[in-house]
Amino acid sequence: MIPKPWRHALTVGLLAVVATALPAAAQEPIRIGEINSYKALPQNLVPYRNGWLLAQEEINAAGGVLGGRKLETLFRDDNANPGDAVRMAEELIAREKIDILSGVTLSHVGVALADFARQKKMFFLASGPLSDKVVWENGNRYTYRLRSGTYALATSVVAEAAKLGKKRWALIYPNYEYGQAATAAFKEQLKKLQPDVEFVADQAPPLGKIDAGAVVQAIADAKPDAIFNVMFGSDLTKLAREGKTRGLFQGREVVSLLSGEPEYLDPLKDDAPEGWIVTGYPYTAIDTPEHRAFYAAYQKKYGDYPRLNAVVGYATVKALAAGIQKAGGTDTEKLIAAFKGLNFSTPFGPATFRPQDNQSTMGIYVGRTAVKDGKGVMPAGTYIDGSKLAPPDDVIRKLRN
Repeated sequence: MIPKPWRHALTVGLLAVVATALPAAAQEPIRIGEINSYKALPQNLVPYRNGWLLAQEEINAAGGVLGGRKLETLFRDDNANPGDAVRMAEELIAREKIDILSGVTLSHVGVALADFARQKKMFFLASGPLSDKVVWENGNRYTYRLRSGTYALATSVVAEAAKLGKKRWALIYPNYEYGQAATAAFKEQLKKLQPDVEFVADQAPPLGKIDAGAVVQAIADAKPDAIFNVMFGSDLTKLAREGKTRGLFQGREVVSLLSGEPEYLDPLKDDAPEGWIVTGYPYTAIDTPEHRAFYAAYQKKYGDYPRLNAVVGYATVKALAAGIQKAGGTDTEKLIAAFKGLNFSTPFGPATFRPQDNQSTMGIYVGRTAVKDGKGVMPAGTYIDGSKLAPPDDVIRKLRN
């Protein structure tokens, strides 16, 4: 038996250990597992990670969340492959003991990780996959998405397309989930606004493997009045240059998703298209308090102007911090409840996660491209809030069932 004085000393010592251990445990960082196609899409994901780290640094410098817990991110590369993404997610959960899963740019990877989150009952904030399957047909209670998807992108430009009054349209899109879904949404909505429209050419090259000469020739042979384009990245660069060389775009209107983003305009330099109707990021023209603060902080930290994916990365972290704070921790069920109707800040202004489909209302800028000082730019744009780009609630309910 332990003598009474020793028992008293031991009790005091144990209480002291507990007292010092509790604050330390409370200050453990919140670990976020972030999975993305860093090697496959460096032009998108270098700015994305920069924006992510800027937001994390700002939040941590201000005291973190939940009374002092810092955010810590573990970045992993998915090699643009759904199987690799799932393996990375498994490793992050089992070995690294992450609290939250986030990330993804490519649509087919986003669909795979949304299903993984459902199976593992793990909260997942998808930052940038454009396929609406992530929140609709394959949507689940564990998965939320920050960036607007294919339906919203098509909706944002279809009214301008209909105003052109062009009857014969050609379609160019990458032959995978994003391109197929965006094109289908555009065709459906334009047909409603302009019933006499005809789609006279349909070119769907494999992602990253466009034969630009053959595609341009096929479109030219169809003699369209206008072109709807969904190609991006190196495919867009090849298409734009080949089309310019062969005069494909001369005298024709072009409506093009994503092509106003500096990620895709910058590589084209003075070969950038002029006058295309695009979605994108007119970073020099956005004069809101939120964007001015973001732009100045990004330039100060990185000595460069932000790209659209920097906005996406930054806003994702801001949303995570707001959701964790509202949930009071990282318990999955509490996060699910907290993100329903969650209000958070983005460089484009305030946004909300819609309760009916877990989609954020961060919106889209639509404008026309130009070439200035030997460089492609989107000099201005109209911001359309994401809440105005969603289908009716009854349609969303049917899609999610």
